[in-house]
Amino acid sequence: MPVFKRPFLTRRATLTALASAPALGMLGAGARADDASAQAVAPTPSCILTPQAVEGPYYFDAKMQRTDTTEKHPGVPLRLRFVVMEASSCRPIAGARVDVWHTRADGLYSGYRGQGDDHATDTTGGTFMRGTQFADAHGEVGFRTVYPGWYEGRTTHIHFKVFTDEKTVLTGQMYFPDALSQYLYANVSTYGRKRARDTFNGNDGLALADTTHGGFCDIKEAADHYLATLVLGVDRTSAVLADDMRRPPPPPPGAGAGWRPPRRGPATIVPGVARSEQRNG
Repeated sequence: MPVFKRPFLTRRATLTALASAPALGMLGAGARADDASAQAVAPTPSCILTPQAVEGPYYFDAKMQRTDTTEKHPGVPLRLRFVVMEASSCRPIAGARVDVWHTRADGLYSGYRGQGDDHATDTTGGTFMRGTQFADAHGEVGFRTVYPGWYEGRTTHIHFKVFTDEKTVLTGQMYFPDALSQYLYANVSTYGRKRARDTFNGNDGLALADTTHGGFCDIKEAADHYLATLVLGVDRTSAVLADDMRRPPPPPPGAGAGWRPPRRGPATIVPGVARSEQRNG
């Protein structure tokens, strides 16, 4: 498990230090998700059942048990903390497997062709922003990554799967505050795009389907990273066959392009990013 060490640098010093280095190069190697800095922002367990969400076209098992998923790709440092619990009793589920996958800063997933604003980028063979961890005795897992970029037709999100045994799996998506996403995209050059973002939490069909907001993370700002926490309420008596969920993902629609559902639009200093990488205005 990663050890989330308490940051000692001031925000100004951190931003200067990280100028153009890979986003997570300065973060310590070992780490535990139950470190004091993580506990300080832990939300009270709600024991609410986390809603299932579609797997989408970009899942594959990278077979990489790791905490750092970045492979040195740049972006705003983000640490993910999941707490896996039995929804009916609020008891932690030790040993649960958690897979995560999401886009890097430019909105591309690893391992697929037909991506990007022109649907012409091929990342076949890549494994960035994918990883697997197993829950500790407190039901916790942690990952080090970067804040995900956006792509056409979807709001900002991170995919996850929770395998509690060989036959039970929860597939879901973590969502982020629109205002924070919009600020980062507008002010951190790594996220710069010629095309305007077209989909937000308020007009993304999958985000709107999460009526309990069980997939919306609790996110806090530290000096050199953001920490996003999500409590996952799992019902192990309502099994979804893991083998069925692991079947090969469907090809992206439109000759390999990403999803293209609905459209429309919304509203300092960024932890861990040098001023030279942030835009003025």
